[in-house]
Amino acid sequence: AGHPSPGGVLASSPEAGSRAAAAGSSSRGLLWHLQDKRLRLGLFEIDPGHELHQMTCMMQAGLWAATQVSMDHPPTVSGQPVPCTDSKTRLMQGFELGTLAGPAFARLRRSLGLADEDYQAALGPGGPYLQFLSTSKSKASFFLSHDQRFFLKTQRRREVQVLLAHLPRYVQHLQRHPHSLLARLLGVHSLRVAQGKKKYFIIMQSVFFPAGRISERYDIKGCEVSRWVDPAPEGSPIVQVLKDLNFEGKTINLGPQRSWFLRQMELDTAFLRELNMTDYSLLVAFQPHFLEGDRRAPPRGSLATSVRGIQSPEESGAQNRRLLPDAPNALHIVDGPEQRYFLGLVDLVTVYGLHKRLEHLCGTLCCLGRTFSPVSPACYARRLCQWAEAHTE
Repeated sequence: AGHPSPGGVLASSPEAGSRAAAAGSSSRGLLWHLQDKRLRLGLFEIDPGHELHQMTCMMQAGLWAATQVSMDHPPTVSGQPVPCTDSKTRLMQGFELGTLAGPAFARLRRSLGLADEDYQAALGPGGPYLQFLSTSKSKASFFLSHDQRFFLKTQRRREVQVLLAHLPRYVQHLQRHPHSLLARLLGVHSLRVAQGKKKYFIIMQSVFFPAGRISERYDIKGCEVSRWVDPAPEGSPIVQVLKDLNFEGKTINLGPQRSWFLRQMELDTAFLRELNMTDYSLLVAFQPHFLEGDRRAPPRGSLATSVRGIQSPEESGAQNRRLLPDAPNALHIVDGPEQRYFLGLVDLVTVYGLHKRLEHLCGTLCCLGRTFSPVSPACYARRLCQWAEAHTE
């Protein structure tokens, strides 16, 4: 499953892992480096001159060690409860890394078919993290693992508390709906340097993976206010995530899979509504099936099912079916007749509390009938499902 570790051998330490990756990199030759550079257009490495280099190196070393602990002490057998309140802190040289609900996330990763060795190799010191310019108003920092498979984002303490409080229900939802559009959360950690303040961050599968040949990316909230991004000039290397108003006139052509998608949107947004969540986003990306002159056959697929609720034997004919391509991140990939689409719901921990209610009041007074982001969970879920229905065929 996934990608092999550098050299095909699990390194015995973070430093050995880094050396193995460097040795493997030098042996791949010029062609590999040119291809890797092309796939990273718009992204830049967090190198020693970057202000966040020291922090990301600490994250890499800490995550390598934390994953090693998970490998040495695997979670209990399936069927037995795993505590979501478990918290472990590992003292490293000059910093400490906390792992929250480690056994629960380790079991979740295994249920997704993600090998610890691949997870460790991608997030450890085998290569620098990548960064891109985000159009988000959030003050959070965003990173990608060097292979672009995993997405790391700093979170506020309150958001982490909400996530952990709902983790058992989140895991249960994914078990009931294995092909849910919800982003797959893989870990929650804290980082403290010396006696400084703790910084929290989450790890999840990148919805936009594998990223090669993706032509357009969108962050959709189903509203109008502040939902336009000036497109980058033609030929610009910037990886740009556009918004709702940029999507005007476009359609997601899913063909026979449209009914599956709309049903899954209903199931997932209903779940988020029950948790009192709002302001999440539907990520959408377009990828042509073929490059000009590419005569290869379309990607192969395998029939899989996304279960509607807890399924009984009598309901076996009522499964929510779709075709999953043979790709490492197939959960968020849907093949339409003409294009491949990457689809996923992200930013799942914004509670509709007092702050969002005040934002809603201000929006009602100032936006003069235009749709804006902070609305009640029921309204938000309904509006995003309506957007999906209106923009698919």
